[in-house]
Amino acid sequence: MQKVLIIEDDPEIIELLGIHLKDLGCEVTAVPNGQEGLETAKGASFNLIILDLMLPGLNGMEVCRRLRLTDRHTPVLMLTARSEEIDKVMGLETGADDYLTKPFSIREFIARVKVIFRRNEDGPPSERTPTSSVLRFDVLEIDLDKRRVTLNQLRVDLSPKEFELLVLLASNPGKSYSRKRLLNLVWGYDFEGYEHTVNSHINRLRGKIEPDLSAPKYILTTWGVGYRFNEEL
Repeated sequence: MQKVLIIEDDPEIIELLGIHLKDLGCEVTAVPNGQEGLETAKGASFNLIILDLMLPGLNGMEVCRRLRLTDRHTPVLMLTARSEEIDKVMGLETGADDYLTKPFSIREFIARVKVIFRRNEDGPPSERTPTSSVLRFDVLEIDLDKRRVTLNQLRVDLSPKEFELLVLLASNPGKSYSRKRLLNLVWGYDFEGYEHTVNSHINRLRGKIEPDLSAPKYILTTWGVGYRFNEEL
């Protein structure tokens, strides 16, 4: 049974989402404010957190940011009545896995939830199935089963999307991906116009694994296209 936490202050939305999540066989917990939601999320294990952006006390962006300090893996679906591009980008870059703008259709909500559950079961995206559960490139090691990355035998803390980006690129060395293609493969949807969120994730990922940012060793830029993993390692 999938366990879902709803952090939302509108009781009608809580009731509506709860009904449809239970129809999917989910066990639902709901809390009405950010601080209580953060404490609940940290105190138990959930398969999905549905997080409203505008909350009393801590707002959803801050809840997501604090949650990602200790929980890199639980998927977060952010809800908001605001549709500005900057809000979507900030939500995704803070650590949310997906984003729905109110009002949204229940059909779309259910579709998004199903995709998140399916992606949890499938693991990180990989167009080519690795022959080993551990990928090694010089001093960089990626353990797919443990979702752990080490550099010079020291653990590197990555967000879920940073890890998935790295796994996708490292599983297909030499293959160039456009920003739009990376958005589709890693986030699961075509966030048209938000390709620059890939840039920020790549920049943070490089900052964590590259010995020299002025001359990247692992994640290379394919000019005019996007990014690729160095096939010569």
